[in-house]
Order: sequence, then C-alpha cells, then structure tokens
Amino acid sequence: MIRKATVADVKKIQELINSFAKTNAVLPRSLNSVYENLRDFFIFESDENIFGCGALHITWDNLAELRSLVVHKEYQGKGIGKALVNECIKEARQLQVKKVFLLTENSGFFKKLGFAQVDKAALPHKIWSDCVECIQFPNCNEVAMVKDIE
Repeated sequence: MIRKATVADVKKIQELINSFAKTNAVLPRSLNSVYENLRDFFIFESDENIFGCGALHITWDNLAELRSLVVHKEYQGKGIGKALVNECIKEARQLQVKKVFLLTENSGFFKKLGFAQVDKAALPHKIWSDCVECIQFPNCNEVAMVKDIE
C-alpha cells in the first residue's frame, strides 16, 4: 500500500534512506530533515513495515524535486518505485507544479517514466543546497532529469 507518511514513520523512513545512502545511491537524511520534510513523503508499506519511500519537494516557482526515492532490495522490480513516482507526480499536478526534476545515476528508470535529461545548469541554483552536503560535490556523477507535467 502506498500512502502519505506520518510522524510514526519518520525513524523507519530515515533508516531506509540511510541504508541506501551508504552506497551513495541517495543523500543521507537526518531525523530532523525527515521530520521537517515529512509532508513531502509517500511510503510503500506492507505488514506495517516500510519498504519504499519517495518525496516531492517544492523548490521554486512551478518546480518540484523528486527525491529520496528508494525501494528495499527485496521489493525492487515489482513496480513500487514507479508507483511512488506516480504518486509524487499526481501530487505535483494537484499543487499545479509545472515541472518535476531529479538528480540520478539511474536515468534509464526515469526515462521510462517520461523524464528527459537536461543540463544541470538549466536548473535554478537553489536546487544545489542539498548537493553541497554530498561527498561527491562538486564532481557529481548524477544527471539532471525533468518531466513537464502540465
């Protein structure tokens, strides 16, 4: 089941994200960051355990970021990542956001979902606030991708 996250989910969300952050797949998140951005998160839950999450974070006028998208290895390849992305896109439409962007090393997955690669320089400088915390900054291997959702 995919649903909006609640305060009771925060520690499990952080644990899941940070298990992927150990391999540099996503940026690590502090408990404080997850609490502050809790309204951004959707989770995939099964048997009261969280096996996937993704967040839609408003960054600028008509622009939101899809971030912290992770699915537990046992649940990968079952459409959960796609479903989480679709929930984020649905919410972006409800909020009347016109574009959703992301930074990823897995561009093939997102290309199948309608995202197109763009030059990082085309995105507002405000999006780099999280990047400066990354150990790969400024030599990042991730590509920027955008989806128009109007």
